[in-house]
Amino acid sequence: MLCIFSNSTDPYFNIASEEHLLRKFDDDIFLLYSNQPSVIVGKHQNTVAEIDYHYAQNNGIKIVRRLSGGGAVYHDLGNVNFTFIRNGKEGKLVDFKGFTKPIIELLRTLGIEAKFEGYNSLTINGKKFSGNAEHVFKNRVMHHGTMLFSSNIETLAKVLYVNTNRYTHKGVQSVRASVTNISKHLNEGMPIEEFKLYTFDFMLKHFAGSTYTLSKEDLLIITKLAEEKYSTWDWNFGYSPSYSFTRKTTTKKGEVQITAHVDKGVIAIVNIEGDGLSHIEKEQLTNALSGNSHNPLTIKRIVEETSLNSKDKRSIVDSLL
Repeated sequence: MLCIFSNSTDPYFNIASEEHLLRKFDDDIFLLYSNQPSVIVGKHQNTVAEIDYHYAQNNGIKIVRRLSGGGAVYHDLGNVNFTFIRNGKEGKLVDFKGFTKPIIELLRTLGIEAKFEGYNSLTINGKKFSGNAEHVFKNRVMHHGTMLFSSNIETLAKVLYVNTNRYTHKGVQSVRASVTNISKHLNEGMPIEEFKLYTFDFMLKHFAGSTYTLSKEDLLIITKLAEEKYSTWDWNFGYSPSYSFTRKTTTKKGEVQITAHVDKGVIAIVNIEGDGLSHIEKEQLTNALSGNSHNPLTIKRIVEETSLNSKDKRSIVDSLL
């Protein structure tokens, strides 16, 4: 098994690394990395329904869609992410319990009794510290998971807390659970960098692996993939399944209700009602929004170009995002 310790904390790069290692390598692989504050959403999720977009934007939290299914997870520099990629036989590739067993054994060496619970979670004293997901590609499977070590739980709760009634859609919805940090359960203090090195060394020995350093060619391919796919709005938001929403807001004149249907990230249908906008303003805004992406930058540009006053523009923009 090739064991790779990523020094990058760029979530676009690290998630792109997983795809490159899965698709372009034949070896079994273990990858360890940490990301800057980010939310990693499942492949089949409606991104805007899983996050507090305004909170993420205001706090510099990046949004990245991964290859695997499952729910949204929060990453920061207090979180350690592990990825196993293995070859196998068709029908026998998916094995959540088997892939997480080494993590349980790792923590046991530190005096922590962790358990596999539910479909894809690891817990300590009934609280979740690791969410896991898998993706199959030909005869290879990628299993990846989180290990909350000293993450900011308050930020996690705020960015992943959303009103489930905000959108109507058929995307996979995350299951919220009480969480805990591994560091709280250690008998002796341990810096996260020491924990990461301890984890990497444990896996290296456990699998009789060999250390692999990404080559210049690997880095070029991964960087390109990160730029052209994983950092794009089309992948992270536009790939979401179709969804609809209805929002109410108030302008200087009165109330406004906006109903829209979004397909492949594009506003396909929009209807604006209420006495908060004139007939001309409603028509202008409806025509401008229709056919454009439900993209914050696009929405802001469109609303800015209307004749509304500054306060009403902010109200309309906030209601659409």
